[in-house]
Amino acid sequence: MDIAGLSMALNQTQLKQQASILLTKKSMEMMGQQGEALKTLLQSTNVSAVQHAAQPHLGGNIDLKG
Repeated sequence: MDIAGLSMALNQTQLKQQASILLTKKSMEMMGQQGEALKTLLQSTNVSAVQHAAQPHLGGNIDLKG
């Protein structure tokens, strides 16, 4: 076996692995930021207004006939 070729292949594999780990960490960081932003948005939302906008025909009438 060629020692130099084996060494280069090993270094390339390690580099690819490090790049993959770095990309995964960055993705996880971005997902955490997006989760926090979504959490903040949901906490600031008026739920009843959103429900009424989605289904405006509900809740407008009361059936008093028994």
